Amino acid sequence: MALHSAIKGKLIAVIGDEDTCVGFLLGGIGEMNRQKQPQHNFLVVDKNTPTLDIEDTFRAFLKRDDIDIILINQNVAELIRHVIDAHTAPVPAILEIPSKDHPYDPNKDSILRRAKGLFGSDDYR
Repeated sequence: MALHSAIKGKLIAVIGDEDTCVGFLLGGIGEMNRQKQPQHNFLVVDKNTPTLDIEDTFRAFLKRDDIDIILINQNVAELIRHVIDAHTAPVPAILEIPSKDHPYDPNKDSILRRAKGLFGSDDYR
């Protein structure tokens, strides 16, 4: 129907270690678009990936109008914390996730800390 063809899907982007990216790619989130920069919606980060490359990719994902969620391994997010903290728009949403080698620490998640600040202690009862 015409309604279905008018709906444009949005993407999830992933910045993380190889296992995280491969897992999500196997789940079907991968996309390559030669018209967009970066052309892929994921970045595999290893110990040799320059922090500037991570920052540049993150900023590029923020600018893409077809990405609504950015998943990032929390240990990678720590490398670019100042860039993540500067992002205040609701979309794309930034979700920090654990990696195989680094468990999730809610105290390091700046988005979670910001959300907790919106609610008083009475809201949690």
